[in-house]
Amino acid sequence: MRLHHALAWLGLVLALPAAAADYAALPGGRFASVMPADGKAAPAQIAPFRLRVEPVTNAEFLAFVKTHPEWRRDRVAGILADARYLSHWAGPLALGREAKPRQPVTRVSWFAAAAYCESEGARLPTWYEWEYAAAADATRRDARNDPAWREHLLAWYSRPSSAPLPDIGGAANAYGVRDVTEPVWEWVDDYNALLVASDSRDQGDPDVLKFCGAGAISLQQKENYAVLMRIAMLSALKASDTTNNMGFRCAKP
Repeated sequence: MRLHHALAWLGLVLALPAAAADYAALPGGRFASVMPADGKAAPAQIAPFRLRVEPVTNAEFLAFVKTHPEWRRDRVAGILADARYLSHWAGPLALGREAKPRQPVTRVSWFAAAAYCESEGARLPTWYEWEYAAAADATRRDARNDPAWREHLLAWYSRPSSAPLPDIGGAANAYGVRDVTEPVWEWVDDYNALLVASDSRDQGDPDVLKFCGAGAISLQQKENYAVLMRIAMLSALKASDTTNNMGFRCAKP
């Protein structure tokens, strides 16, 4: 402790390792996804996995870009992130008034999110993993049949995207995961494979993943409109895109 104080007095920084992020263990199993595994009605098979308890914050992503300078906004390659990448930060290495430390980081591309997770010995969750975790409420592992649960999600989606983001730290769901359906959308690893052609003759067409989603498979549980909105949002993005309300969290086996 005396050495730490002495170094601080001399204006030096004692580099300490960042606190390890908390991950919750999810059991996996058979899951009735809105996107059936066979394109018709088959449930998804999800292996047990761990999911970050909270989304990655501005403070955590700032620590990442300090140790991985290639992901600074003034150095990142244009093919990896668009011009809005971290544009709400006060500077390449400063958060400022519009990016509070405990807010979820946004305006990050899929490439940047994947790189961050890799630095944490993790990866982005798959859509099935994210959907499985997001189906829970505070007491039930699958609350999707509850109209009140669906209405709560839709109420959040109706908020303007320009509204300031709250700090993370909401109530945990039945798996111990927080803030999974709000306050931000979240990247998933396989975001660009969520809409596929229903006609196998189209599989060789490079334009099969049309942004309008006209070639989407037969989505189930259409009453869960809020979840389907998320699929449409993700499917309309490119890996270099950033938005005001797209963040991420990481997963591990």
